Amino acid sequence: MTQAVSIRVSGEGEYEVIIGHGVLDRLIPMLKSSPAQVAVIHASAVGDVAREVSAMLEAAGTRPLLIEVPESEAAKTAEVAARCWALLGAAAFTRSDAVVGVGGGATTDLAGFVAATWLRGVDHVEIPTTLLGMVDAAVGGKTGINTAEGKNLVGAFHPPVGVLCDLDRLTTLPAADYAAGLAEVVKCGFIRDPRILELIEADLSGCAVAGNAVEVELISRAIAVKAAVVSDDLRESTTATVAGLAAVTGREVLNYGHTFGHAIELAEGYSWRHGDAISVGMVFVAELARSQGLIDEELVARHRNILSGLGLPTSYSGASWAQLLEAMGRDKKTRGGTLRFVVLAGVAEPVLLAAPPEQALLEAFHAVSG
Repeated sequence: MTQAVSIRVSGEGEYEVIIGHGVLDRLIPMLKSSPAQVAVIHASAVGDVAREVSAMLEAAGTRPLLIEVPESEAAKTAEVAARCWALLGAAAFTRSDAVVGVGGGATTDLAGFVAATWLRGVDHVEIPTTLLGMVDAAVGGKTGINTAEGKNLVGAFHPPVGVLCDLDRLTTLPAADYAAGLAEVVKCGFIRDPRILELIEADLSGCAVAGNAVEVELISRAIAVKAAVVSDDLRESTTATVAGLAAVTGREVLNYGHTFGHAIELAEGYSWRHGDAISVGMVFVAELARSQGLIDEELVARHRNILSGLGLPTSYSGASWAQLLEAMGRDKKTRGGTLRFVVLAGVAEPVLLAAPPEQALLEAFHAVSG
């Protein structure tokens, strides 16, 4: 069995991310507050993992409170969060108690938000059970829920006290969900770690399957990219930007492909997988960068080849341009009505493009309209 990999996220609220097979037994040492109770907020599909966690807690003398929530984005609503708060209140949860989130990215987002808002913040541990959750949602300290107006518009910065990525869970993940997680891995390759792209390109079809030969390295590298970024900038400390190019500051680099991707998710009522939407979003900003003379057609093609080779979409034919433009205007990355896009000037050379010409945006949209 491969030895577990440990990655430390420093800065505000330092914690450890452990990646490997059979790592759930590291949970109890992560709960530093010695909680009398732990709420295990879990998606219905991973009830078996939640029960395993519950048994561990009981063996350690801690009372577990199992809270089942809906699957995927249906969990990230004010109504679900309110139900969780009600159950914590009924159980007389105190500041020394803790929350554990078990499930995909939506579940860990919700669990973190509940932990951040209960008594103004209690400890939480994230146990992501999907690839997307491991490389994106569970690491970084961003928690939140959606509203009818947009994705993640209500939330808080609240780092976990630890993250456990048990790779055993990925073997039962549907292929489409695994591919969706790979979109965020690919993103990390384009913005900071080109070795990720090289590993994937060496065996595109193989990397699309859980348990592949480079899985641990791909996941570890992607998490290391995010850990390095959020260690320097937990709270996405950006300022308004005038039109044109600027350096990308802090964790905003992680938004590569996300402005257009989030617009797709909103337009589709969150029925699209996050990774699928971000895949199209990355091709959109690659086309946008090409139109501005920042990158060549070869790098745009590299985006399409890698993403399509992993089984991810590279085009979108749903909502109109007007709908998507309105959705992007609501995005939390917009500043003062100015649209901002993280684009590339080359592999691992991200820059910020603010207020690009509307014609350039429209051309990029047509390039990904399938």
